[in-house]
Amino acid sequence: MGLGVRWTLHGDGRTPAPGAVVRPDERLSWPRTVGLGAQHVVAMFGASFVAPVLMGLNPNLAIMMSGVATMIFLLATRGRVPSYLGSSLSFVGVAAVIRAQGGGTAAVTGAILVVGAVLFAAGLAVRRFGARVVHAVMPPVVTGAVVMLIGFNLAPVTATTYWPQDQWTALLTMLVTALAIIGLRGFWSRIAIFLGLVFGYAISWLFDRVFGRIHSVDGSGHVTSHWRLDLSGVGRAHWVGLPPLHGPAFHWSAVLVALPVVIALIAENAGHVKAVGEMTGDPLDDSLGTAIAADGAATVLSTSFGGPATTTYSENIGVMAATRVYSTAAYWAAACFALLFGLCPKFGAIVAAIPGGVLGGITVILYGMIGLLGAQIWTHNRVDLRNPLHLVPVAAGVIIGIGGVGLRISGDFELSGIALGTIVVLVGYHGLRLLAPAHMKRPAGEPLLDEGTSGYDEGRAEG
Repeated sequence: MGLGVRWTLHGDGRTPAPGAVVRPDERLSWPRTVGLGAQHVVAMFGASFVAPVLMGLNPNLAIMMSGVATMIFLLATRGRVPSYLGSSLSFVGVAAVIRAQGGGTAAVTGAILVVGAVLFAAGLAVRRFGARVVHAVMPPVVTGAVVMLIGFNLAPVTATTYWPQDQWTALLTMLVTALAIIGLRGFWSRIAIFLGLVFGYAISWLFDRVFGRIHSVDGSGHVTSHWRLDLSGVGRAHWVGLPPLHGPAFHWSAVLVALPVVIALIAENAGHVKAVGEMTGDPLDDSLGTAIAADGAATVLSTSFGGPATTTYSENIGVMAATRVYSTAAYWAAACFALLFGLCPKFGAIVAAIPGGVLGGITVILYGMIGLLGAQIWTHNRVDLRNPLHLVPVAAGVIIGIGGVGLRISGDFELSGIALGTIVVLVGYHGLRLLAPAHMKRPAGEPLLDEGTSGYDEGRAEG
């Protein structure tokens, strides 16, 4: 089998037919593919840059390792699963707890490395026993809920971090991006998100010249008078520079704090692979174990050098949903860009200078698209939310995940947000299923598992 690094040209390579999609093994012309790769970088850059900062890790190293991790993932999945592996936000709370216990940066990365190793082992188990292992635990009602809460959990980031920095720029950027997605044709509509960012960048520069400084919260959350577009960091940054590296340290207290996150990571990967399969029309159940193992291996590699955990990025699912281009060639381009950004602090500073208001306008659309993919999974698999067995655990888990509800287990350990929401959906669904009457468990004429999963396992058994 190939490594998924050969692509056929889609049509004339310029403008796909209306309603057509560019499949993972296809590509547009190389200039257009590189442009789409740049758009993927922009989509992931904010969270990939912010996550390590919040954890006290080096952001340039995080960006560089995200490029390496994406290459590993694409090679491992042989180009079937278009995905970008960026910095995981799931460990931000874990890092805070470990540091509060007196652990240093090495203890944080050491604990995350162990979680990556466990995730890798889980992926191998799924490869050995089949996707049914995961899908039996996470049927469509569960995967849809997980995808939804992963997407909508990001809403507070937009509402409290990005949008308030410049509400009018955010509103204009949102409107222009929406108009570009709907109103433009051909290739231009497929890079509408990137065009929205360019517009926001330009309008922020113009507003600075016309209105002067804005008095609002800045990126750190403090209310100050500041420029919307601050390019001072670009001038100070070097053109070439290797990020600082450090090795991990292992402490059982830190490892025990981090281990529960593996539940959310497995769910996140399963939801991601499921969402990509739904979007591309290619059931990816046979690649699920590989995807999980590849994510675990990439996390182990990243943390071995002092970087953060990596994870399949929901932000880039939103880009694919908007562009309908699923070419893995674009992700290779994005990974190469990330390597350049990691090794060139000046390029990273340019992207990092994107005003918060601009990101607010973009993420309103992107994060909403991600969340609604969960609803699409429910619709496609005819999940009946009138069934209390489906409705109750999903309702509770989604609200916990979106609202960031927390559950303090001990004085120094708390589950919250995506992790707690995922656990509530999983445990709630299967726990209630043990008590539910027969008519709630299996609607007449519909399989318990989704058709894609059943079909894969039957085909594997015949093979």
